[in-house]
Amino acid sequence: MTAHGRLLIVGAGQAGVQTASSARDLGWRGPITLLGAEPHSPYARPPLSKAFLNGKATADSLALRTPEFYADHRIDLVRDEHVHSLDLAGDGTGSAVAASGRRWAFDRLVLATGAAPRRLPLEGADLDGVVVLRDLNDASVLAGRLHTADSLVVVGGGFVGLEVAAAAAAAGIRTTVLEIASSLMNRVVSPVTAEIVEKAHRACGIRVMTGVRPARFVDGAQGSVAAVELDNGIRLPASLVLIGVGASPRDALAAAAGLRCDNGIVVDDQSRASDGHTLAVGDCANLPDPSPTPGPAPRLRLESVDNAVEQARAAATTLMGSPQPYRSVPCFWSDQGSLKLQIAGLARPDDDIVVRAGKRPGQHTALRYRGTHLVSAECVNSPIDFLSVRRAIAAGTSLSREAAADTQVPLKKHLSAPVTTGRG
Repeated sequence: MTAHGRLLIVGAGQAGVQTASSARDLGWRGPITLLGAEPHSPYARPPLSKAFLNGKATADSLALRTPEFYADHRIDLVRDEHVHSLDLAGDGTGSAVAASGRRWAFDRLVLATGAAPRRLPLEGADLDGVVVLRDLNDASVLAGRLHTADSLVVVGGGFVGLEVAAAAAAAGIRTTVLEIASSLMNRVVSPVTAEIVEKAHRACGIRVMTGVRPARFVDGAQGSVAAVELDNGIRLPASLVLIGVGASPRDALAAAAGLRCDNGIVVDDQSRASDGHTLAVGDCANLPDPSPTPGPAPRLRLESVDNAVEQARAAATTLMGSPQPYRSVPCFWSDQGSLKLQIAGLARPDDDIVVRAGKRPGQHTALRYRGTHLVSAECVNSPIDFLSVRRAIAAGTSLSREAAADTQVPLKKHLSAPVTTGRG
């Protein structure tokens, strides 16, 4: 198979679009078809929980590329087609069949099927007013309901839930956030950063309840939600409920085709699935940790724009027959009202923490160490620190904990002694 073949990309989100774009830029000469299940042109998802809700972004402004881009790059964008089966041959060729009956033959296949919002198997979960947020249609429904809601309960204290809570509180809606864990964002930030974020939300009038579990959603009248009842019996009024408890990879299509799946489509560091030919990128992929940090690379899924773009670029080199293993410093960000959280690198719960208080109220940087190695940073309203640490981790720059704790010297100046690190 050469770059003259037919390339089919199933999934028209950030990862799918980037794969198509990068493959063409690297010299793929054959037809490229990009299949999207939504009726919309490919769009950016992060603003859905922020700018789109407060009216600062529209469906048109979220477009990832212009219509002219697809035409100029000879990318056939097909919308509103849901692929329900794959016929894969041993050499990676085959065909994809949509629910409509349309069929696309391919010489090379990339799966960029993304993830779906998790639901809660609770009484009342299907009531009107209990919503999720993943795509543009979800965001449109949520935005409309926020105009009439007087009380919002957000189930889940992760990025999406807190971003929506901040937007709702700013609009004057009585807002409560429920988190089953003992702290917000417990899977992604340290307790000290979580505490700062929680204080900022409380200061904006948001009620935050941690260590609590919803038991059921209460029907008010005519099938609409009126309250959330907790397992301790407390009942919270709610004319609107957002379920924000994470997402599950859309890997059923791959599994049915015989590809190995385990919390996503299992791929190697060149984005190749278990058949050695099909590629998987973005939120649906279970991949080796791409971080340039010492030690073995555990398998994980990364749900971020940064990963979607960077993994797709690396995957395009695999398509071209000159694979470059995917190596990158994973990055995440979340805008929650006036609070901007940026994370560089991946920390583990047992990593040590060195805290650098900012010079201005609301600033904070938590550096995470694994042994003597700087592996991550959690930066609140500190974009310069974020950029400095991201570059330092990528370059293998050394920074002692003692130096890191010295806030009299800017972090950017501290990070000036490059050393070589690698997986051992």
